[in-house]
Amino acid sequence: MAHNTLPISFLSDFGHADEFVGVVHGVLAKLAPESRVIDVGHGTPRGDVKAAALSLTRAIQYLPEGVALVVVDPGVGSDRKALALETDWGFFVGPDNGVLSPAVAMVGGARVMVSIDNPEARIPSPGETFHGRDVFAPAAALLASGEAAIQDLGPEVGPDEVQPMLLPLPETQGSLVTGEAWWVDRFGNVQTNIGPDDLAAVGVSPGSLLTMKVGATLHTIPWAATYSDVEPGEALVHVDSAGLIAIAIREGAADEELNLSAGVAVTLAGTGSTSTG
Repeated sequence: MAHNTLPISFLSDFGHADEFVGVVHGVLAKLAPESRVIDVGHGTPRGDVKAAALSLTRAIQYLPEGVALVVVDPGVGSDRKALALETDWGFFVGPDNGVLSPAVAMVGGARVMVSIDNPEARIPSPGETFHGRDVFAPAAALLASGEAAIQDLGPEVGPDEVQPMLLPLPETQGSLVTGEAWWVDRFGNVQTNIGPDDLAAVGVSPGSLLTMKVGATLHTIPWAATYSDVEPGEALVHVDSAGLIAIAIREGAADEELNLSAGVAVTLAGTGSTSTG
């Protein structure tokens, strides 16, 4: 009986300097030759589980239903579990360090979770440092090709047996909304965990001038629709492609010029006036 093959979306912190990404592609091609593999990205900072979780969460609604393979695994070789999860979207395969949990929550949660313990679902290896190749890629390929059901990979685990990742929510106090910088893209644009609804709740709307506090420094910055609403070199706040409030500088790098990096606190408040851009 022919199986419907599923696409595999692959996210890692491997970079492209070594052969790691290519080797995982090779394992997938051997075990699931019909599956298309999409490289979501391999530039996550090494071992940065939160950055990878946010990357997957931003991407998941645009990826074809199938298998999400995530290998950002600073605990490789420890006793952390290797997980496979089944959801309404499809399957998720990755380490038990919280990296999968925000995206899994976004697609409605896991119906089944297993620990990938079955030796027949692994590639025998002399070492325990490349689980992307030896554990996660084979599991993803078996699920994508239909050669294994999720229960074939290992025993079921309950929600209280896996490590969650709780992403911080912004806090509102009076007319202030305090959140944090979540992500800096390669252009120096800074995404925060603040949504437009959080600003609306304190009476701030698009077109307003905002006061932004970063560290001890205050900036006055317009809430604009697009980069072209401000002059080159000027800062703006806007709603980014993921629907969150982001800070940018037209033709510049907001992270460098405004001293922002992932994890830095950002407080926004209305000034009571509107920008004239």
